[in-house]
Amino acid sequence: MSDTICPPSADTPPVEDARAQDRRPARAAITLALVCGAQFMFILDLAIVNLAVPSIQEDLGLSPSQPQWVVVVYGLTFGGFLLLGGRTADLVGRRTVLVAGLGVFTLASLSAGLAGSFGTLVASRAVQGVGAAFAAPAALSILTSTFPEGALRNRALGVYGAVGAAAASVGLVLGGALTTGPGWPWVFLMNVPIGVGLIGLALAHLPSAPPDGHGTADVPGAAAVTAGLLALVYAINESVERGWTSRTTIGFAALGTVFLVVFAVVERRAPSPIVQRSVYRQRTLVVAMGVAALVFASFLGFNLQLTLFMQQVLGYSAIEAGLAWLATSTLAVVMGVAVAARLIGRVGAGRTLLAGQLSAAGGLLWLSRLQVDATYATDLLPGLLLLGVGIGLSGIAAQVAAFVGVDRSVAGVAGGLVESCREIGGALGTAIIATVVLGVADSGGDAGSPEAFTAGVRRGALVALGISVVAALVGGTLLRHAERRAAAAERDAPLEVAPG
Repeated sequence: MSDTICPPSADTPPVEDARAQDRRPARAAITLALVCGAQFMFILDLAIVNLAVPSIQEDLGLSPSQPQWVVVVYGLTFGGFLLLGGRTADLVGRRTVLVAGLGVFTLASLSAGLAGSFGTLVASRAVQGVGAAFAAPAALSILTSTFPEGALRNRALGVYGAVGAAAASVGLVLGGALTTGPGWPWVFLMNVPIGVGLIGLALAHLPSAPPDGHGTADVPGAAAVTAGLLALVYAINESVERGWTSRTTIGFAALGTVFLVVFAVVERRAPSPIVQRSVYRQRTLVVAMGVAALVFASFLGFNLQLTLFMQQVLGYSAIEAGLAWLATSTLAVVMGVAVAARLIGRVGAGRTLLAGQLSAAGGLLWLSRLQVDATYATDLLPGLLLLGVGIGLSGIAAQVAAFVGVDRSVAGVAGGLVESCREIGGALGTAIIATVVLGVADSGGDAGSPEAFTAGVRRGALVALGISVVAALVGGTLLRHAERRAAAAERDAPLEVAPG
């Protein structure tokens, strides 16, 4: 027998190529874990803070109108810079932007956990939102580029979506446990080791690919729209203590309007605007954006006030309040995963959203009857379950509607636009409903009492109910009409026949 080593045949891949192919599934699994870990952290940060707000208010000696900013500013900067983050990832490189965004988010989390003043905490939360806004779209782009279109990508996106939904549920319980145990700073400090670990994984396992896009990023546009929204929210907040006719309220309202006008002018002149001009011709997408903002303005806006009611009026601990909300979040996940997709396939996104918002409206109507001696089983649970059904159906319906009849030229930004509207809508809803609650609680002879705050929460529930009804009407009419137009256009489109 000869000791000569026979060269590989043409059909045998080199050893290096075989090893590379063997590493692909492992690298894909690590990438999925990394992307889902980042998504989990960002969504967790939206849910986990609500349970800590009463403790933050007490420890930092905040007035009743200040705590909402700990929630609002994160949502506004996250939503305001989200599309800019996606564009930057295309221009600079996905891995670079992901690592930079995670770094900013981690450092801001450390700053928030160590904050000894309200100003430092709010500034840190704003920077957290900016970091998340850059890292989140970069992570999603890495996922879609790693997994080829088809069953593998759909499965990966399903895991990605399920992780986001689970983060909201875990955040409620974890936020309560951390606040009751080591204290509210750990709601933020827990992000530090997670962020460092994710950065290490990204640097070690993600390839450094060249940028995919060319051109510029519309930084002035993103800054203008975020500054305008922040100024308007501040004006709404100040109206509680100073009134709508005060110079401060009018001044910040005018400043916010000026920033939004600047945003419109910048967008018209920018070579690469945040929102492509062709988007405005996608009627279904535009309606879905508005509906998403309304749905989350109602749900997230009332979420904070009901959490405060549980702790400050009913005497729930932070962890008890988190467990109380678990019924809503668990049912929302079940409805979103097991029911919404089938219902949308049968009756369409518009009717599914209509059903969801009617359920949410029913829950808010039930909660508008709350009294200072409310019990969980009879006074809270029925409303919370109806809210779970509502957000589970509506959230998925709005996301699906964003892609109905949308041209391929803007399909890549459709999901990002809806996510931006969700974050911004939730932040604005939180500010508006908090303003209504505080306005009622501070009026009358028993201002500051549990009875006064409960009356404010009842009024806030009615405001949230009104927003849900508007979302139901838009979903049942405009969105349904846009769906029919898109379906008709698809039927009338000429068939593409392959040559030969």
